[in-house]
Amino acid sequence: MSRLTRLIAIVAMALTPTLGLKANLIDNIATDFGPRDSFEVWVKVDNSDATLTVYRGDFPLERIHGISVGQRGAARLRVRGDKQTPKGEFRINGINPESRFHLFFNVDYPTPWHALDALNAGVMSRVEYEEYHYYLRRHGRPPQDTVLGGNIGLHGIGSGDPEIHGRFDWTLGCVAVTNEEIERLAELIGIGTRVVIR
Repeated sequence: MSRLTRLIAIVAMALTPTLGLKANLIDNIATDFGPRDSFEVWVKVDNSDATLTVYRGDFPLERIHGISVGQRGAARLRVRGDKQTPKGEFRINGINPESRFHLFFNVDYPTPWHALDALNAGVMSRVEYEEYHYYLRRHGRPPQDTVLGGNIGLHGIGSGDPEIHGRFDWTLGCVAVTNEEIERLAELIGIGTRVVIR
C-alpha cells in the first residue's frame, strides 16, 4: 500500500464514525493489498476463485486451489455464529500444532477496522467497542469473545472428510486446506505473516 493510500485510509478511518457506515471509505480506498516490499512473504486468499496464494513480493511461491471458507461465504462484517469468513487484512498471531484441524494458524481477527465497522453498523455498542480497544491495548491481541466472534485462521482438515472439503465450503469462518497443503504452508509462513482475505 502506498504512503498516500495509507494516509487516505487513516483519514477515512478517523472520519468514518462522523460520516457513518454509508460513507465508509475504508473498503473503497484501502484496496491496495499488494506486497509491502519485494521481500515480504504474504498470503492472499481469494474467495471468488477459491484459491490461497503465498507470495514473496509479487512472485507467487505456492498456489492452492479448492480451499474451503465459511459455510455462508465471506463478508467484511462477520458476527459470531454466522458461519462467514471475515474479509480484510490480518496478521498471523498464533500457531497451534496440536489443533484438531492438524495445524492451525490463528489470525488477529477481529481487527480495529472490523470493530469500527461493527460500531458503525450498530452491531457493537460504544461500550463494547471501548472494551474491545481496552483489551487490545492491554493484551496486544484482539479479544475473541466479542459479538464479532474469533478464533479465525488458516488450518487443515484434521480427520475430516477430504470429499466434503473438495466439494463444499464447510468451515465456521476459517480458511481450510488439506493437511498436506497446511504442512507446505507451514514451511513458508509464520507469526507476523500478513494474510489478505478478499
